[in-house]
Amino acid sequence: MVVDRPYISRLGRLHGFLTQAEFLSACYPTRGNLLGLFIGVVSVLAMIPYLTIQIAGAGLLFEAATSGTIPFWLGSLLACGVVAAYVYASGLQGIGWTNLLQGVMMVGVAWFLGLATADQFFGGVGEMFRELQREAPEYLTMPGAGGMGWGAFSTAILVSALGCVMWPHIFMKFYSARNERTLKRVFVLYPLYSYLLIPLLIIGFAGVLLLEDSPLDSADRVLLTLVVELADFPAWLIGVALSGALAAAMSTAANLAHTSATILVRDVGQHLPALRNIPDNQALKLTRWGVVLISLAAYLLALVNPGSLVDLLLGAYGIVVQLMPMLLGALFWRRASRTGAFAGLAIGAALTLLFQFGVSTPFGWHAGFCGLVVNTAVFISVSLAMGGESSCSPAQALGTNT
Repeated sequence: MVVDRPYISRLGRLHGFLTQAEFLSACYPTRGNLLGLFIGVVSVLAMIPYLTIQIAGAGLLFEAATSGTIPFWLGSLLACGVVAAYVYASGLQGIGWTNLLQGVMMVGVAWFLGLATADQFFGGVGEMFRELQREAPEYLTMPGAGGMGWGAFSTAILVSALGCVMWPHIFMKFYSARNERTLKRVFVLYPLYSYLLIPLLIIGFAGVLLLEDSPLDSADRVLLTLVVELADFPAWLIGVALSGALAAAMSTAANLAHTSATILVRDVGQHLPALRNIPDNQALKLTRWGVVLISLAAYLLALVNPGSLVDLLLGAYGIVVQLMPMLLGALFWRRASRTGAFAGLAIGAALTLLFQFGVSTPFGWHAGFCGLVVNTAVFISVSLAMGGESSCSPAQALGTNT
């Protein structure tokens, strides 16, 4: 069979898929579409903490910019309300334009802050690293000086890299690709996003030296402390800098809120008798209210203050990466079975949550990586044991049957 466009994009157009769960549940059909429901629940559980990070980050920005006049709870609520309002009103079109404008601003501000901070306090990036080598060389070695061992460090990197393309809001963009050339261009250019992290790392290294005698209660406040309290930047420049950071949080939050609401309605809500076969205009209204509901859930989680933003994000990656074995099986493995996919996802997700909130992981590995290893082993073993359940890869079967 000749494929003129990548499977996900082509099959999404053919079958009218909007969510990741719709594609996977069509590849692995189950009675009552229970797999689609389960994938939808797992996706929402992963995306709410991710959205919480954006809302909590915005709350910290408001608090720092106003010297505490706007407390964290109110700043987070304002960010939550603004994101919910413009996603509710304009949907994907509003998200597209805000992502473009906020993204450009975010990149420019991040690089300016990184270079300006190093220049003001140390006379340049090179001199900053030379002083770091003299004063705290342990921070220039891997896996670092924060107490993270090699097992935790390497598996956290793997989970982040593998889970990156499994996020439902990124997966949904595959359906809208104009052609194969567009997708290839995106995958070539997307890694350039990593260059945004370089100036943030520079600020982090500066914080190691400048805040050594007055350690903060949270590493999340390093940038704000350096830029707002210690640096000698004019007020207007601090305002622009914080606006760029706020743009970064809100552009991502808009994507997450819209995608989570869509999943909630299409993948979870359709299993409720009252929501089956509802017309498109009613589904659109429910999705808008879903944006509000998801945003409020993320806001409440931010108020609970579950830990550092990095830890929260790594936990979310650990959940969403559990979708990878069944996706790879759907695309490339002829013997992939729906029973194996369901069993692998269920066991992998359960183990990930167990390791995150209860039991210590073996070798200090990341909880999501442990879940992924067991998930993959169960998926392969059960699929081989169920030999003959499918004669070609699920995605191929889906394509040929249309």
